[in-house]
Amino acid sequence: MKALSIRQPWAWLIVHGGKDIENRTWSTRYRGPVLIHAAKGMTRDEWESAWILAHGTGASPKAVAAGITRDTIERGGIVGIADLVDCVPSARRVSRWHMEGQFGFKLTNVQPLPFRPLKGALGFFEVQE
Repeated sequence: MKALSIRQPWAWLIVHGGKDIENRTWSTRYRGPVLIHAAKGMTRDEWESAWILAHGTGASPKAVAAGITRDTIERGGIVGIADLVDCVPSARRVSRWHMEGQFGFKLTNVQPLPFRPLKGALGFFEVQE
């Protein structure tokens, strides 16, 4: 099965916070199920900018209720699964999460999965089920 490594807290926001777009500088023709892999790396700036963008979405209270902090968020493994249903250019922004100048991978049917430690990779990578 294909997986996509996403830095935290963006992966958490996809799986739990309603983030329906994953922004990338590259396009894809792939459509279908994709495992959400939480990358091992995460900077303080990434953490803070994600929560600034998430303001008003209801994601922050969910994170607080779940006890999610920079130190407790799961990293370095599979955290969920989604269906990648479209790749949208920035000229057709379809979500508040779609950043200008980026391709938006439109995700639906997002489901959390039990954390499974796994080394990530760039782009889509194959994971044995």
